[in-house]
Amino acid sequence: MDNSADAFDVVILGAGSGGYSCALRASQLGLSVALVEKDKLGGTCLHVGCIPTKALLHAAEVADAARDSAKVGVTATFDGIDVPALHAYKDGVVTRLHKGLTGLVRGRGITVVEGEGRLVDQRTVEVAGRRLTGRHLVLATGSTPRTLPGLDVDGERVLTSDHALRLYRVPASVVVVGGGVIGCEFASVWRSFGAEVTIVEALPRLVPGEDEASSRALERAFRKRGITARTGVGFSAAERTASGVRLTLDDDQVLEAEVVLVAVGRGPVTEGLGFAEHGIELDRGFVVTDERCRTSVEGVFAVGDIVPGLQLAHRGFAQGIFVAEEIAGLEPRPIADETVPRVTYCDPEVASVGITEATARERYGDAVEVLTYDLGGNGKSQILQTQGFVKLVRRTDGPVVGIHLVGARVGEMVAEAQLIVGWEAHPADVAPLLHAHPTQGEALGEAHLALAGSPLHAHA
Repeated sequence: MDNSADAFDVVILGAGSGGYSCALRASQLGLSVALVEKDKLGGTCLHVGCIPTKALLHAAEVADAARDSAKVGVTATFDGIDVPALHAYKDGVVTRLHKGLTGLVRGRGITVVEGEGRLVDQRTVEVAGRRLTGRHLVLATGSTPRTLPGLDVDGERVLTSDHALRLYRVPASVVVVGGGVIGCEFASVWRSFGAEVTIVEALPRLVPGEDEASSRALERAFRKRGITARTGVGFSAAERTASGVRLTLDDDQVLEAEVVLVAVGRGPVTEGLGFAEHGIELDRGFVVTDERCRTSVEGVFAVGDIVPGLQLAHRGFAQGIFVAEEIAGLEPRPIADETVPRVTYCDPEVASVGITEATARERYGDAVEVLTYDLGGNGKSQILQTQGFVKLVRRTDGPVVGIHLVGARVGEMVAEAQLIVGWEAHPADVAPLLHAHPTQGEALGEAHLALAGSPLHAHA
């Protein structure tokens, strides 16, 4: 191996969730690491994804609480959104986390190289004329918002999620094209801030990757909140008007709004980085890997959003740690997408882990049992004035293979759900576990009691 100052055990291209977690773990395991980033440490999740959007969602929750405070005997008023103060709050959260991460990375002795990196051979990344050689390369270049032909993003009237996070006004009306996670979260925020919101989703239901029961519950809740969802229809044309955008749908319906948010998913950032030229197999821009995150080139790994599958920060984070341990020879257990928890942080939240009822029936036929426990029987849910459910999917006389949750703050319950599914627990294994009262977590316990054949409440 090259013994120059720019030779490392691991060179990582991209410092988002997957890249920086890989760097931290590799350094912890005694490996020399170079971490290349063209923008800021933390990537999409920290700067234009998870953290800033959830800050906006928390502000939306506060707005709703003020608006509805009389229901709980508190006198308060909702007078509107102070947009500069909102952004100061959001940006303050991001800045503090960024400073903490920057200090942590530099404190571990990781060489951080700023600039856009590109592969020049199967072991070398070039950044602004500097060449970094690694015994192993890790590709973690992340993703970028997709758009659709005919929806020309201008950052003023037709927005991506990146633009929406920087919007210095609350629009009077919004059409959200795409009813997945990103679309539903922004729709929820804007509605709480006072905008009229319509979601257009080409597939038959919102959050189409979730269990059908979760989609139906979310659509009902959105209707009650005044959010219109047009599902099963796509868009055919868009034109800018004096006051906004006119959108024509496939069924010839015309929608007009001040802004349109294009939320049709995220594409991999791999083009022009030398991947294909140096033998790395791509599929529609995504890097093809095996279950151990190995690419088609020996010694080169890929993690995060550029790898086909769930585009979630915590998945990339776990893959980064996995690859560091793989390089160090620890033979870690691969990350299975079916054990990765998923949360849509709208109001109400939708959370899940494992497989849907439909997938279970495709896989196991009639050997499937399903139980739904309504949150109406849960004390904390009544306190929070939320509606929803816990839905369990199990193999008959076997383990629980899917848990699906709808309701306020149910994202906080998905960690226990992941343990249940990941450890292939049977309902009878979970039923004896104590859950603090009053918590929404009790609903998980009650649901498993019922599925184990010993329900305590009639709501199961």
